[in-house]
Amino acid sequence: MAAIATDSAASRRLAPRRVRLMALVALIYFSVSGGAYGLESLFSSSGPGIGIVLILVTPILYSIPHSLVCAELGTAIPVEGGYYYWVKRGLGKFFGFQQGMLQWICSFVDMALYPVLFCSYLVNLAGAIAPGQHVLFRVSHLTFDLNWFICVAVIVVFTLINLLGAGWVGESSVLFAIVGLTPFVLLTGVGFVHLIHHGINPVSQLTTSSSQSGLNAFAAGLFIVMWNYSGWDSVSTVAGEMENPRKHLPKALAISVGIIMLGYLIPSIAALSVGGGGANGWENWEAGSFSAVGLQLGGKWLEWALTIGGMFASVAMFSSLLASNSRLPFALSRDGYFPKFVARESKRTKMPLVSIIGSSVIYALFCLSSFSNLVIFDVFLTNIGILLEVAALIALRIREPELERPYRIPGGWASIGVITTFLVGICVFAAYEEGWTPNGDGTDSVWYSLIIVAGSILLFFPLELWRRSKVRRGLIVDAGSHGYVEWQALEDLETPELRHDDVFAVEPAPEVA
Repeated sequence: MAAIATDSAASRRLAPRRVRLMALVALIYFSVSGGAYGLESLFSSSGPGIGIVLILVTPILYSIPHSLVCAELGTAIPVEGGYYYWVKRGLGKFFGFQQGMLQWICSFVDMALYPVLFCSYLVNLAGAIAPGQHVLFRVSHLTFDLNWFICVAVIVVFTLINLLGAGWVGESSVLFAIVGLTPFVLLTGVGFVHLIHHGINPVSQLTTSSSQSGLNAFAAGLFIVMWNYSGWDSVSTVAGEMENPRKHLPKALAISVGIIMLGYLIPSIAALSVGGGGANGWENWEAGSFSAVGLQLGGKWLEWALTIGGMFASVAMFSSLLASNSRLPFALSRDGYFPKFVARESKRTKMPLVSIIGSSVIYALFCLSSFSNLVIFDVFLTNIGILLEVAALIALRIREPELERPYRIPGGWASIGVITTFLVGICVFAAYEEGWTPNGDGTDSVWYSLIIVAGSILLFFPLELWRRSKVRRGLIVDAGSHGYVEWQALEDLETPELRHDDVFAVEPAPEVA
């Protein structure tokens, strides 16, 4: 068994700032939601009635079951690397690798969206920075314009914040949450006054038209609303930097579910007061349309407030998700699948320096591309990860019933059966409707996702051989679920200075007894 470094190693790893409860809520909020920005196309796809139904039903079928899974696994195994280690411990190295690799690849296109979204809101205030307006140079088919350099500037700023630690990201997210939510509070007030004054029923029409069935409308908006309700496991990858994760994680998840659902429901009902017709009606809504709705309902001041709120929400979502996604290559490197330098940490803050910067460089390059059916691609790979987590939960309940679980899903196997049925059912239904029915428009994205899954499966075998060769040469310690072993060793120590609440995970000594 690997020895545990103490003394000087412990002093080097004192946390500069831990993620406290409200900062954790803000991190979850921006990892999952960031506000109703981007929800507009739900109503133009499904209609106001079915759109509201999806906002209410999806948490029951998707968000709450997944958050319960995250609460049990996250408190049982609260380590840096999060859901990668959950799956690895429950299902083994192969499935753990798939979880880490697929979710990191998924982040390439997902993370590139947020700086681009920031610039799309900024264009409303400064039209000169629109894509293609000021081209600086071209390389082959890639265009490097002013818009892209602003995207890069956003990435650089929030990469630097991430290098200070997840605590700093969480604290800044609290401020961004206030700035992002305030415009929707204003929109809600103005919209409800309009509803009451004019006697408008915002959900008088169930679907987009009389020719659209309820089932078709439900399927049309499902991927959109699943995308807006996904990401409950994101903060698990920074569990090693949380203040008392076993106590705070379940509480933060519960608070976030309620805030996010209400944050979608109430502003959407208020915005529907503009009606379906006209340039700003819900029939023509797309991402960013809430700013135009604000202009119609409240005037220029409300349009500007929603635009600025959208900019803050975009960068906050990027920052929160960078804190999560950048820990995946770090964890894979520590386990020997990636080169050792990827796990290099900052000497001062002990943040995964190369992993954060390297991920940000990839995201900046992906900002050069345009992505069709991004939501479908994103949700499909995300849902694969969710199902692996459910399988890991079941496997650990069977194989390790003695594992300490500070939060345990109530109701025993009956509850786990319901959770599994809901999550498997909604994930399979969504994939089938988008990929294999005449009404689905995401067939290409589903097939691209399947190709990436196949590539990740094939990639595992040479990387696993490489990892084993490093174990044989004594370059790494084959300690199973690496981060979990270290964390558990720290938990077992009686020395208060070395408790998990006070230090980061400690690297194993080079010698193996």
